[in-house]
Amino acid sequence: MSTQETAEILMAQPRGFCAGVDRAINIVNEALNRFGAPIYVRHEIVHNAYVVNELRNKGAVFVNELDEVPKGGIVIFSAHGVSQDVRKDADERGLQVYDATCPLVTKVHLEVIKMCKEGFTVLMIGHAGHPEVEGTMGQVKEGVFLVEKVADVAALTFPSEEKIAFVTQTTLSVDETKEIVDALKVKYPEIQQPKKQDICYATQNRQDAVKEISGLCDLIIIVGSQNSSNSNRLKELALREGVEAYMIDHEDALQSSWLLNKKNIGISAGASAPEISVKNIVNKIESLTKAHIRELPGVEESVVFRLPKI
Repeated sequence: MSTQETAEILMAQPRGFCAGVDRAINIVNEALNRFGAPIYVRHEIVHNAYVVNELRNKGAVFVNELDEVPKGGIVIFSAHGVSQDVRKDADERGLQVYDATCPLVTKVHLEVIKMCKEGFTVLMIGHAGHPEVEGTMGQVKEGVFLVEKVADVAALTFPSEEKIAFVTQTTLSVDETKEIVDALKVKYPEIQQPKKQDICYATQNRQDAVKEISGLCDLIIIVGSQNSSNSNRLKELALREGVEAYMIDHEDALQSSWLLNKKNIGISAGASAPEISVKNIVNKIESLTKAHIRELPGVEESVVFRLPKI
């Protein structure tokens, strides 16, 4: 009997949609149901190609900038949040705005505003160009500086007596962020940190689950789109744990060569990846390997974020 015939597909728990993603998608669907198409969405509502295409087919129009939205049109801000300048621009254009910013991202926005009002220089740990980072740093006119990696800490030139605080992007790697935070605490022993960590519960839970299954698997497939930060972190985590790992968001991207002689194939999904994508990829793996599926135990998430009035 070959290893292929005795293979198992180990399903990480939790995986897939988080409360913030659910809320953002529901806001777009509610707006479409109430007002009809078109509904404009600034940037991708969440970073997942399947979700974006589904909403586009229903009449959502995704735009890069607000000047693409007709005057008086309905626009939804994505789950990643926006800067104060974008809010002001929407107001000046007379746009009807519905805000799908994840409440956990809004929490970080409020932290930045409060820290800056209290006279702190704020260090934002995150990835340059990510919409969440741009939105968070854009909550104030000045006083927020980006730190992407440990090496950036050494390059900081703020005097040790300066009031320094930090916040983080919500979708980062827990382990890598800790390395940066530890370096900041060495350089600035009095640095102020958020009362609760900014990395969201869903990001933490999915990373913990991937770490848990890494010791059981000789291959891990992460379901997620290439521009999804939290999905990329899951793949990187699996690789750091010494497991062969790939990230795909469609079953057609699965390569049969990855599955050769693999006995235990782990499956997880980023917080913006729908379960239908997971099922389609798992079905293809089943058809190629004759493996059977085993759902692993894990944290049961019960967080729900209320929709705004639409």
